[in-house]
Amino acid sequence: MNDSTKPPHILVTGGAGYIGSHVVKLLGEQGENIVVLDNLYTGNEDAVLYGHFVKGDTGDKELVSQILKDYNVDTVMHFAAHTIVPESVEDPLKYYSNNTLNTLNLLRCCEAAGVDKVIFSSTAATYGIPSDDTKPCSEELVTAPINPYGMSKLMSEHMLKDLSFSGNLKHVILRYFNVAGSDPDGKIGQSTKNATLLIKVAAEVAMGKREKLMVFGTDYPTPDGTGIRDYIHVTDLASAHLSALDYLRKGGESTLVNCGYGKGFSVREVIDSTIRIHGEPLTVVEEPRRAGDPPALIAAVDKIHKTLDWTPKYDDLDVIVKTSLEWEKTLMAKEAPKAANG
Repeated sequence: MNDSTKPPHILVTGGAGYIGSHVVKLLGEQGENIVVLDNLYTGNEDAVLYGHFVKGDTGDKELVSQILKDYNVDTVMHFAAHTIVPESVEDPLKYYSNNTLNTLNLLRCCEAAGVDKVIFSSTAATYGIPSDDTKPCSEELVTAPINPYGMSKLMSEHMLKDLSFSGNLKHVILRYFNVAGSDPDGKIGQSTKNATLLIKVAAEVAMGKREKLMVFGTDYPTPDGTGIRDYIHVTDLASAHLSALDYLRKGGESTLVNCGYGKGFSVREVIDSTIRIHGEPLTVVEEPRRAGDPPALIAAVDKIHKTLDWTPKYDDLDVIVKTSLEWEKTLMAKEAPKAANG
């Protein structure tokens, strides 16, 4: 069992990644005791602004068990996962191995160590293609993932629910919609190489890091023909995790909530916002639709507001885009000396 003489810690797996690092920042600013586990596959140790950092995998049972014991962990926030949908289709076993089996290992270690609170990073990809995409996705919607990424996360959700049912562990599952933006303080941001998220790509095109922005599908049954998504600022998403932590600490029952704003913006609206804020045009190339992309995907958000008492601060597309552009400028300033030195 854990060493109760040490202060309780929160273990953040994948805490050097895009979303995890923003959560670690808020936890640190709140004065929490944190230990971060990340293999740095896509993460960046420099993004971990608080806590103790351990390089390693969630699939390493011995390491995870030791961390839970040494740091007297009572809460786990689990972000560590592969997240690229097309890659999951090309290499499904990579996703089931890292996202599902490693979560199984983590949960086994949590059970053995007596960890009683888990906050799990999930995804709207668990919904698949809603039969009626004119309506926001409710948490009650039947889940039907259409790719291994979504299925790997859904399987992890089921494991977590079953474990909670069988013992004392309580959990909050957060299903993210389209995460975007960067830390408004400019300290951290999305540094993932070859990123696929629209607003990140648009910012890279604006900064000249990419030649063009690809728009996949202009004939959807939407007002301007392009897909509509519910974009949530990463700092608001991070604050939802702190709300989930507070909820569980107050004795809340296990639950699942969507993370979004309950409204959507089209691809063209994102492009227009980027051009307006950047002040220069972008090179945009229109391509056919991609298989499996629904016309619209918007979160029903009544439950997260009522259950977690969560209130977003950055619910504005221009703010999301502006923080993304500012972060790209910061990255370029950091990368310039490296380029000059060869």
